[in-house]
Amino acid sequence: MRDDLHSADICGTMSQTNSPVEVSTTMRAAVCVGAGGPEVLEIRALPVPAVRASWSLVRVHGAGLNRSELRTRQGHSPNVRFPRVLGIECVGIVAASTDPTLPEGTTVAAVMGEMGREFDGGYAEYALLPNSLLMPVTTTLPWDVLAALPETYLTAQGSLDALGVVPGGRGRLLIRGGTSSVGMAAASIASGYGIETAATTRRQDKVDALTATGVDHVLLDTGESLTAGVHAIWPEGPDYVLDLVGTSTAVDSLRLVRRGGTVCVSGSLSGWLIPDFEPIAMIRSGTKLTAFHSDDFKGSAGTPVLQRVIDHVEAGVYRPNIDRVFGLDDIVAAHHYMENNQATGKVVVLPGALGASC
Repeated sequence: MRDDLHSADICGTMSQTNSPVEVSTTMRAAVCVGAGGPEVLEIRALPVPAVRASWSLVRVHGAGLNRSELRTRQGHSPNVRFPRVLGIECVGIVAASTDPTLPEGTTVAAVMGEMGREFDGGYAEYALLPNSLLMPVTTTLPWDVLAALPETYLTAQGSLDALGVVPGGRGRLLIRGGTSSVGMAAASIASGYGIETAATTRRQDKVDALTATGVDHVLLDTGESLTAGVHAIWPEGPDYVLDLVGTSTAVDSLRLVRRGGTVCVSGSLSGWLIPDFEPIAMIRSGTKLTAFHSDDFKGSAGTPVLQRVIDHVEAGVYRPNIDRVFGLDDIVAAHHYMENNQATGKVVVLPGALGASC
């Protein structure tokens, strides 16, 4: 985790608002030229997109990396056509806009809305984005820290809301996939709420990172059912399960949660489909299964939530865990790193940073 979240360093300058933006005619972008391994991501020089009605040009200063981008790169997003600039989120400065409420120089974030799928996303120095996706924010955070927040914390907050976890409430929360960026963000928020939390990790060397985030109980996930470990802590089971592993563990999570509790599936670390799912047989009476999709917090719906997160980070209430920062030239290495499950927390790319990772 970064020790200083309030000053600029070699990985990024302080984010600004309403400063003039010089626009180049060409840009560097990481282009996914086809389905395959990380090597299908190629750094290319592209024309800077021309602004058109209802869209704005954003100078990208940072982009968080996400597992969904890995799966798109592998060819698991059937609607995506290559070549494509990936990236479902980014932060930066408005360089040119057709929306008078988004003047040049405004600091903005954007998530989802088919970014990096239907149209080019954040793995570039500039991104042309729908005005409806842009979330104007006020902050003095360094770009690498700001880039780690949108998708991660909006998903974490939305998932806790879907579960019914509230500040000052009572209950026991199990987070499966605890060392993912969303898992660590959810643990940080839930700890601030006063909720007793447990989280899973597959690696012993990541236990301390979870404890530092505020997790009360850490469970090693060996791939078998967690029943014994969970019942040793909570004999009746947790009240809530946030399942970020997804399809391979969702049914087991439904067995673990106490009768009448709630399971929220918000991750796809193990894929997107549950084979042979039988709801009546697999969901105990009174138990609830829900989900959260971060598209729900895109644009204006997510702006106040993200601003609140930023304010909490600036105040030291939330301490986002940034595992590693890469330059755009190192996007292949970044995808290898993500695919090998090496990260504890968020991986960020800074399109303006060259050479080795910070």
